[in-house]
Amino acid sequence: MTGTSPTMSNHDRFLAACRGEPTDRPPVWLMRQAGRCLPEYRALKERHTFLELVQTPDLAVEVTLQPVRRFGFDAAILFSDILIVAEALGQHYHFRETGGIGMDFAVRSAADVDRLDESALEERLGYVWEALRLLRRELDGKTALIGFAGSPWTLANFMIEGGSVPAWGNALAMVREDPVLYARLAEKLTRTVTRLLELQIEAGAEVVQVFDTLGGLAGEADFEAASGRWLGDIVSGLRGRAPVIVFAKGVHHAWPDLAATGANVLGVDHGVAMAEVAEQVPASVALQGNLDPALLLTTPEQVRTGVHQVIASLQGRPGHIFNLGHGVPPEAKLENLAALVETVRATA
Repeated sequence: MTGTSPTMSNHDRFLAACRGEPTDRPPVWLMRQAGRCLPEYRALKERHTFLELVQTPDLAVEVTLQPVRRFGFDAAILFSDILIVAEALGQHYHFRETGGIGMDFAVRSAADVDRLDESALEERLGYVWEALRLLRRELDGKTALIGFAGSPWTLANFMIEGGSVPAWGNALAMVREDPVLYARLAEKLTRTVTRLLELQIEAGAEVVQVFDTLGGLAGEADFEAASGRWLGDIVSGLRGRAPVIVFAKGVHHAWPDLAATGANVLGVDHGVAMAEVAEQVPASVALQGNLDPALLLTTPEQVRTGVHQVIASLQGRPGHIFNLGHGVPPEAKLENLAALVETVRATA
């Protein structure tokens, strides 16, 4: 592209794209848990539980760096979990022996919301700040560092259900039937998520992402009350301290509203065409996405074709960050991940 340097560093390329500026090629990183298909990650998992990896700074740093070492991504995202917010508020969680996540109690009443204690966030999540400080030192300005949190709506679904469930429904019922109670919970979660992201930035995160993974559950009629307004409050609360990526999965009806949150970047899932989103979002807002993760289970040739299609669909629009449309499947083939990165790097 004209006006860009062919020797941009990974670090500078990613931050420029977050600002909607032209780059020599789309920067590339992959959604969190990108390392879970790696043999080096699986070797760690044989010796440590998931929560040990999250809550031990040295281990979290190692897992964060594994995919960066192997593939040379332009950005690294802290290895952590969205439910650390619930943990910090005093609603502890664990992994059930039968699968899925269980929480110590469900948030169903005003008394339950009152039990959630915001005052201990900094103390309870000290391992997060330590991991970020270590990562910033390890990355040494060569690779950008991303922090993240779950959105209030996605967190509320887990917290109201008391864990993961086959069919989500109680959070949406609260939005519709007791909007005052839901707003009390969402306000508390919004303050906590905002503070979590502020502290991540202070500890070294250069960009932060808000994962509204269950955003699509709200539907067009309820999205603003359930999630949209709270996403806007988080972005506003961060006061431009770092670029913010908002990834709202399945929210294909609200691209202008998501752009209006003030997010610098909108993550796009693989259920919609990038060109369709670009038509609805101002050019000043960068777009991230959106290769179908299922392609990582196929062949390098199919991956390359998919990568070219995604990049071509934006026709050189500045501010495209290449990523998957959701997380990396644990069964992803390493040769396919390598093909993805190589193909993006060959684009100029």
